[in-house]
Amino acid sequence: MFAQQKVTLPKGRHKIIILDEADSMTDGAQQALRRTMEIYSKTTRFALACNASDKIIEPIQSRCAVLRYTKLTDAQILARLLKIVEKEDVPYTDDGLEAIIFTAQGDMRQALNNLQSTYSGFGFINSENVFKVCDEPHPLLVKEMIQHCINANIDEAYKILAHLWRLGYSPEDVIGNIFRVCKTFQMPEYLKLEFIKEIGYTHMKIAEGVNSLLQMAGLLARLCQKTAAPAAS
Repeated sequence: MFAQQKVTLPKGRHKIIILDEADSMTDGAQQALRRTMEIYSKTTRFALACNASDKIIEPIQSRCAVLRYTKLTDAQILARLLKIVEKEDVPYTDDGLEAIIFTAQGDMRQALNNLQSTYSGFGFINSENVFKVCDEPHPLLVKEMIQHCINANIDEAYKILAHLWRLGYSPEDVIGNIFRVCKTFQMPEYLKLEFIKEIGYTHMKIAEGVNSLLQMAGLLARLCQKTAAPAAS
């Protein structure tokens, strides 16, 4: 083990061990790691990288300084993508890069994976190819569906939902993209708040296992109801 090896270092310097994806370690492995950290604490420093800190056992967390990093902004991801496509001479369209940013959700590694997969599969980066590779409901379809809800047109909104359902997308995929599109959709603020509230309720029900097409159709009906003109008395 690297921690056991004797290395001559200047005074005050320590060996550094970096463990990536530490949250995938079993509890038994983490207990063994905790013991190793205690034994070699005077000569070695451990850096643990993880996606979910709650999966790291408490004895290890108590021995570490926890640093939390937020997701990257769209502008930061776009800047890096532009450098890569220029250096690698990758043909692209602006909507293709926007699609990669949309699917990455602030994760640079995911963005690069999607970029590479799309180029390997199609040789050209546009929104259509990106969403084929990522296999997500196209946000333009979702945006059109939300617009129909704003117009209180349940029939047209349901047609798009049924189309996404026939394509084989899961309710989790559909409801996730509905929320992400709704967040940036141009509509009155009070209406956006009502829409997000209904989307959140439906997402909770889907997470509990109520994930039928009827449940999704009920969401569209409630969204249309928010904007429908009151019936004349």
